[in-house]
Amino acid sequence: MWLIRITMFIVILPSLVLFFLPLCNVTAAAGYYGIEPADVQYSVLVYYAGYTSFFSLEKRFFRYLATREYFFIFTILQVITSFACYETHSLLILLILRFIQGMGMTSTANLGMSIIFNRSKSERGRAVSYSVFFGMLVCMIPFNNFITADLLDAFNFNVIYKGAMFSYLPSLILLGLIMNNVRLNIRFPLYLLDWPSFICYGCFLCSLAYLFVYGQERYWLSDPRMLCVAIFAVFMLLTFIIRQTVLKRPYFKLQVFKHLNFILGGAVLFVLYLCRFTLNFSTAFFSGVLGFDPAHVSYMNLFNIAGIVLGVIISCVYLLQHRPIRLIWLYGFLSLLIFHVIMYFLFSTAGEPFSYFLPLFLHGLGVGLLISPTIIFMVSAVPAKMVDTAAGICLFVRCLGFYSSIALINHFDLLNKNTHLNALKEQLTAINPMIKPAIIKQSKALINHGILKKQVPGAANRLLIKQLTIQAQLRSAMDYYVLIGWLLVATLITIALFPYLSKTVVRFRKNQPAPF
Repeated sequence: MWLIRITMFIVILPSLVLFFLPLCNVTAAAGYYGIEPADVQYSVLVYYAGYTSFFSLEKRFFRYLATREYFFIFTILQVITSFACYETHSLLILLILRFIQGMGMTSTANLGMSIIFNRSKSERGRAVSYSVFFGMLVCMIPFNNFITADLLDAFNFNVIYKGAMFSYLPSLILLGLIMNNVRLNIRFPLYLLDWPSFICYGCFLCSLAYLFVYGQERYWLSDPRMLCVAIFAVFMLLTFIIRQTVLKRPYFKLQVFKHLNFILGGAVLFVLYLCRFTLNFSTAFFSGVLGFDPAHVSYMNLFNIAGIVLGVIISCVYLLQHRPIRLIWLYGFLSLLIFHVIMYFLFSTAGEPFSYFLPLFLHGLGVGLLISPTIIFMVSAVPAKMVDTAAGICLFVRCLGFYSSIALINHFDLLNKNTHLNALKEQLTAINPMIKPAIIKQSKALINHGILKKQVPGAANRLLIKQLTIQAQLRSAMDYYVLIGWLLVATLITIALFPYLSKTVVRFRKNQPAPF
């Protein structure tokens, strides 16, 4: 039994690594492919769109194919697409491949977790399976940074896709040796596949991702392209919703939204995903302001992984002890609030690495505490016949939370940062008594370092502008953390004052679906 579980998680791990792989070093990815950093972000969101939109359609293939042939087909597809990502330099081809890889992620996760769940008859086994899967998922960004930091110093960015190809070999060999060609479900013929719903849903998610990534850069709907994409996204969404109301076997059963606990869990999950990616600002601060190299930042993020692991273990224990969900949520969001408060006061132009170990650990602890119980709470809130839809909506909420966090980060990194920079530049006047001594001090330092006198004025001005840019970046990050901090305060008050939650306990059912 233990060998099967370990093998299944080895199966899932390469696809999870592929998920956020371009974000391990955005600058290196953009430089290699000759694209903008926003394009790198979009490639990750497209992967998420493929992962989310293929969810319901994938179940039909899973019920049609035997497990071993199903696994080999989609794993070989992942290897082929990884090789294509290694060879290509075209952004369009890269995006198409990333979408297909997202579809493969859905299939791999469904296969691995279904096998584990079929062999986990006890409540303890299912709780541990949920916790391990989602713990692995939320660890992926710091884990990817850790395993690729030194690699990208020595090789081109595309070598990580070569590594991804070889990472599938152990799972191919293991499953080829130990897996029988059995079926986990009754064979269900592949007729009346709902391709139109899949296309509408996938197009909507890709369009929404485009708006959220490029919106701030292109001034949102004032740009004709953005307006066209927005209209297309709304049309695809309305078409998808109308189809669900008229189909006999819809992609999603919209009746799930009649359940209050399901909606409440979705709101909590959305807030969690907004908070989860605030760590991006901290990482940018470590490298852009403090000047830590990527390898050093990746080592620091090991404290975040440690926090996630501990949080997942604690939440799993609380679930098995049938503790109220409100208690778990309060502990998790309080940990995230403390992280944001500490980091707010640590944003400065100088700092020691050890000062950030505790907040990084607290962020991971909060995410680890919240991720599994919240999703289990949502899935448990609906009748048995709607569990597949509930799992799919959970996946959509996580996708939307990630999209929204990217949009907020871009807003604060572009508009808010420039607002602070312009305000600082307005203070650079000749009558400002602090400017002249600063320029004289910098000029002397430059001359002492061997800069020619005729080059000193220009170099001193550039250094001054760089310092102002750093200050604007710090102010923007602080504003973002204040916003998320108030959101967390509002969330904690809402949870604390919601009396029904004090008696709400998450329980596992025998028909609980594999997590997505």
